[in-house]
Amino acid sequence: MTHAEEVIERALAAVAQARRRREREQEWRRQTFGRIQVGMPLPPLKRGGVQLSLQLERPNAR
Repeated sequence: MTHAEEVIERALAAVAQARRRREREQEWRRQTFGRIQVGMPLPPLKRGGVQLSLQLERPNAR
């Protein structure tokens, strides 16, 4: 086997190993995060609130 063939074989083995690892992690995420349930949505806010004054400076206390 020539040097070029050995390099190609090692590269293909590395790609296959990375693919197996990625698929294994993807399966783990699917199992782990598939069990998480989202809670009930929050109720809508009521629109009858109090309007606050935007006067930010203090009046002169003389």
